[in-house]
Amino acid sequence: MAKIALHALLTAAEGKAAELEAAVTNLVAASAEEAGLEVYAACVDTTDANKIHFFEIYTDDAALGVHGSGDAMKAAMAPLGDLMDGGPAISFLRPFAAKGLEV
Repeated sequence: MAKIALHALLTAAEGKAAELEAAVTNLVAASAEEAGLEVYAACVDTTDANKIHFFEIYTDDAALGVHGSGDAMKAAMAPLGDLMDGGPAISFLRPFAAKGLEV
């Protein structure tokens, strides 16, 4: 089975960067309920603190398909919309080589 990777860029609404970072921290904690989610890493952009980059790796399409459907993830995702300036910019990727990860 081919793994699926995803990059998502979230941009905080004006004055909401710290709140978005806290909400994303809760989201990462809630992701523990997703067995097929292997990597769920959030990073603040070093050139713009209003931008948070997510890097995600899923075991397969099925794991990606159920992402966010659990109760903890739904609750953690709920406040994000009010903290962001628009929706996330998402890129779907196919990993082929990595250090520290089996792809």
